[in-house]
This record gives sequence, C-alpha cells and structure tokens, in this order.
Amino acid sequence: MDITFLKVRDLNEAWWTCIRKVLTEGYEYTIDAGSYQGQKRREFDLVCVQITNPNVRPLIPLTPEGIPAPTTIEYVEKDYLPYLMTASRKTGELYTYGDDIEPQYEQICKMYKEEGFENNRCTMSIGNKDSCKLEHSQCLRLIDTRIRYGKLHYVVYFRSWDLYGGFPVNLAGIQLMKEAMANELGVQDGELIAFSKGLHLYDHHWDLGKTVVGL
Repeated sequence: MDITFLKVRDLNEAWWTCIRKVLTEGYEYTIDAGSYQGQKRREFDLVCVQITNPNVRPLIPLTPEGIPAPTTIEYVEKDYLPYLMTASRKTGELYTYGDDIEPQYEQICKMYKEEGFENNRCTMSIGNKDSCKLEHSQCLRLIDTRIRYGKLHYVVYFRSWDLYGGFPVNLAGIQLMKEAMANELGVQDGELIAFSKGLHLYDHHWDLGKTVVGL
C-alpha cells in the first residue's frame, strides 16, 4: 500500500491539501458494500495528516466565492460537539461517539491530574466487538492523547472517512474537545495528527472538489 504523509499548518490547509492529493493520486474503485454502495470513490491507501497548529481560526474550510462551505462552526458547536462528547442521543440514532468518549474523557482528565503527564495509558476508544455487525458502524475508532513539551496532542484514527463533508466537521469538533481538555489540565493546546486507511472522496464530489482546489 502507498502511505501518504502530509504536514500542514491548520485545518483549512489540511482539507484543501487532502482534496487535491486524493483527486490527483487517490485509488479509484467502486464500493461493494457500505455507504453509497455501487458508487465510486477516490481514496488514500493509508494517510497521516499532521496538523501543527490546529487551533488557528477559522476551524472550518475557507472556500472560493460561490462555493458553499462544507459546514459551519455553528453546526459544529451546536450539533456535532454534543454528538462527540455526550451520550445524549437524538431520535433514530443507534449510537453517538459520546457514548464511549464521555466517560473516558472524564477518566483521562482524572488520570493525568492524579498520576502525572508522563504515561501512555490515556487513550479513548470508540466501538466494541459488535461494531462490525452494524450496517453503518463507527468511523472514528480512536483518540489517543499525549502531553509532551507542555502541550496536549491528539492522535486520531478513522476506519472510513468522508473527506468532503465529514473531515472538516470531525476535526473541528475534535479540536474544540482537545482545547477544552488542555484548558482543564492547565497545558497548552498542541498538534492534531489524523490517520485513516479510508479517507475518500465520493464521485458526486469530484467535480466540486476540482473547482474548490482549481484543478
């Protein structure tokens, strides 16, 4: 498999860089099962995106005039952040990321405060042994944390990841959660490093993606 490593400054640059890279170098295939079965995707085999200053505002992508932004910060704060950090479910939801994250977030803050910052135990996992049986299982599977050089860093893993719409919402929400944790622990905000073996762009976004990045 081809491993793609991208080092960028902020969330806006991360989105633009990934779209251009996957459109020009991504693996193209037809989806056998899962979301949008039968459609085509362009996808990284495996990608690592190192975002050195993810707290730079705005947290959502800036798009050219006439091209709608994939999300808004209002949506991230009011709708996605509760889904990410709390176990409260809306009607029809089988799960939220907060089902798993909420108790682990509280425990990790407690562990850092009581045991110190130099440990490798503070990882939040999402999903369980039955997740693979779900028709639409959790895409986000891991948020690992590290306090080093006086800063809180997050390392996240997505098993499958919609680049156009999901990526900007997910990372903006995760960044806000990281900032809240850093503030609670009394450390600076650090890097956000994202891995995925399924970061993709659906074919119905290819033309729009090309317009966004000027291809």
